[in-house]
Amino acid sequence: MRIEVCYADARGATRIEVDVEEGASVSSAIEASAIATRLSLDLSDLTYAVFGRRAAADTALAEGDRVELLRPLSVDPKEARRRRAAKKASIAGNRR
Repeated sequence: MRIEVCYADARGATRIEVDVEEGASVSSAIEASAIATRLSLDLSDLTYAVFGRRAAADTALAEGDRVELLRPLSVDPKEARRRRAAKKASIAGNRR
């Protein structure tokens, strides 16, 4: 069956299509893609998703699934929003 393995970072996105056996798992698709070697990724730092839904390494895949390798967040989303709001308020305050 055909599976797509994806990874994105600041350098861009990488998508690799692989053929795996029926009932293959997330980890076997990642291994078949050799994406970790190609991009020098440490898989222990990453989590996985299938079409945006969190998945474990042993999650079974179906034909056409997209496995996504997820990096850890660099900033907590709530903190990022606070920073944007503070910056916006600062800019608005300078216009007065």
